[in-house]
Amino acid sequence: MTLFALFLCFLQIGAFSFGGGLAALPLIQQQVVTLNNWMSMSEFTDLIAIAEMTPGPIAVNSATFVGIHLFGIKGAIVATLGCILPSILFVAALGFLYNKYKKHYLLEGVLAGLRPAVVAMILSAGISIFLIAVFGTELNSFNIYAIIIFLCALYFMAIKKVNPILVLLLSGIIGGGFYIFMGLPI
Repeated sequence: MTLFALFLCFLQIGAFSFGGGLAALPLIQQQVVTLNNWMSMSEFTDLIAIAEMTPGPIAVNSATFVGIHLFGIKGAIVATLGCILPSILFVAALGFLYNKYKKHYLLEGVLAGLRPAVVAMILSAGISIFLIAVFGTELNSFNIYAIIIFLCALYFMAIKKVNPILVLLLSGIIGGGFYIFMGLPI
């Protein structure tokens, strides 16, 4: 494991994370957990929770977190640069091309084809995280309290349109309360 390997890993993630930060989660999971074994799935789930709670894009926050986990501050800088460099280059080039060809039928068709694939990528990552949250890292237990928190959080964000940061904060407090006062791991 080298800083250069970390840079290349997040350069690849940054280059193929179409659809925003959440779409990057399956790619980050594949690289960090499955291929390189830099983190366990449980650690990765914690990474996502922390990256989601902190300001900034989740993919960049995740890169920073993984970099710190592996190499400290140097790793954070290298992983973050790897993650954002493709975006800087792609956005500059695509911004120019989009402004020039935005009404072209082929471009409209490509964008229409990418949208459902991005939704599938986000859903795939969400299912993996949901399974860990509800059934544990070994998928061998069932946590009704995690389901209750999930359903309440989903209701308040999707139906009531409560600020996601507030929902995350309250979910963390409730989970901590279950753990501290009832001895229940969430």
